Order: sequence, then C-alpha cells, then structure tokens
Amino acid sequence: MARLENSLLKDLKGALGKQLVVKQYADKTVVTKYPHMRKRKPTELQNLYRTVFANAVAYAQSINRDRQQKAIYQKKVKKGETVYHYALKEYLQKHKLR
Repeated sequence: MARLENSLLKDLKGALGKQLVVKQYADKTVVTKYPHMRKRKPTELQNLYRTVFANAVAYAQSINRDRQQKAIYQKKVKKGETVYHYALKEYLQKHKLR
C-alpha cells in the first residue's frame, strides 16, 4: 500500500483496470492492489448478516417512501441525521444478532 500526498491522483478514486485501486481518506490518497475475491465464498454467518442488512435497507426505504411514516420519523431524528439512516439504525438495533 502506498500513501501519496500532493500527487496527480489526489482527485482520482476507483479501480485502474484490475490491477490497482485508488482510495481517498480525508487528505490522503492510498493506492492498493486490486482485491481478488473469486475463490472466496461467504460463510453462513456472513450470509446471515447480509440478509439482515438487506432487510434493514428495505425497511428504511419503505419508511422513507411513505410520507406519513417519514413525518413521524422526522420528529425522532437528531439534527444532521436522516430519516433513512435513523430507520436503518433502529431496525438493526431491534434485530441484533448474537
């Protein structure tokens, strides 16, 4: 992994072919090797977490689309927080895996 400062890549992010990945972290540019995930299969626990998160996203989207529900949630959210993220967090807290 290489860290670059004041480089030509400072505004670039994403993959360059399937060789390198350029990432931006605050004021740093990081170049890493492209990850190869072909041979890896997710574990049962990973699949379970992915399912729960997909359900949480569907729940948050449904709240965000329904005007009445969104108005109710709008009263609950703190300044700087969105209804979508609040609903997502609420779902994940209720369906916490142990």
